[in-house]
Amino acid sequence: MRHSVKTSSLTDPSERKFQLRRAGKMRARGANGTTGQTQNANQQLDYNQSHIQQFLIAGGELGLKHFYPELAVLLLVVYLLVLISNFMVFFAVVLETKLHTPMYIFLSSLSLTDIIITTSVLPKMISVCLLNDIAISFSGCFLQQITYSTFQVTEGILLLLMCYDRYVAICNPLRYNDIISPRMCVLLSVFACIVGFLMMIPLTMYTSRLPYCGNHLMFWFCDFPPVIALSCSDTTILLFTALGVALLVIAVPGSVIIYTYSKIIFAVLKMSSVDGRKKAFSTCSSHLSIVILFYFAHLCVYISSSVKNVHPNVLILISILNCLLIPFANPIIYSLRNKVLKTAILKHFHINEVFISFSRLRPQ
Repeated sequence: MRHSVKTSSLTDPSERKFQLRRAGKMRARGANGTTGQTQNANQQLDYNQSHIQQFLIAGGELGLKHFYPELAVLLLVVYLLVLISNFMVFFAVVLETKLHTPMYIFLSSLSLTDIIITTSVLPKMISVCLLNDIAISFSGCFLQQITYSTFQVTEGILLLLMCYDRYVAICNPLRYNDIISPRMCVLLSVFACIVGFLMMIPLTMYTSRLPYCGNHLMFWFCDFPPVIALSCSDTTILLFTALGVALLVIAVPGSVIIYTYSKIIFAVLKMSSVDGRKKAFSTCSSHLSIVILFYFAHLCVYISSSVKNVHPNVLILISILNCLLIPFANPIIYSLRNKVLKTAILKHFHINEVFISFSRLRPQ
């Protein structure tokens, strides 16, 4: 009797439909639970990616943290020297009417560019070393990135324009004033800044919209490669694009400068006067020295970032050298080799009077 009841309950179509409906609901609940957990995990991951409010500059953790006090003093001294020397060159050109010529206008633009480059990076480096202030806001990081990269490009273009100025002065001196005017030099300097900004803003905007899974920046400032390394997505194409843009910025102006200087050298060698040759080479020697230092520093950065297994401390030291070398060397090279500029600096900043006053204060 029990057997027949059990059999009838299993073979009843309504009972089978009920069991199937119940099993479907249980499977749906399980599926919904799994889907809900997955959605919660994805939402939590999206929250972590999109709510990074700041980056932590942790480059010192790679081994330089023990030298923070000495490094802070060194960077502070160099930064003050860069500011003072470049401001002196800039204002000497602005205040001295004799220096309102194309070459010195480009030189003052170069000094102002060097001030912006170092100010975008060095104060934060010094703050990290002195105060352990390693936090930088998300927007502040990308502001530092666009400022530094824009004016690095601007500096390369300015060096190219200065090379063209020397080319016209030596190879076509009779038409120099017709080809290059002070007003055109100011416009070209502004144009160099605009070109640098337009070249760097797409990369910076795209990088700022990437999803980030961490905020410990293993570097000294917000440069492209270390920031991109924190992204959760595949950034291989973006990294090669950034390196390609950097190579373009170095290779194209560099090739034009090499070609232009080859023309200058041939023109100088054709001069019959020995004094004329010496004067022509002396006008180019300062600019050529800065060009060699500029491309040497950038070539070191490009090679070190392209080669694998380079120690992070080496990358950091090369980047610091790249930030400081040209801004520090530029006013020294030009002021030491240029008597007109040196005289203008001594005149407007009363440096001789300061030394005389200090000598009078010394005990006899």
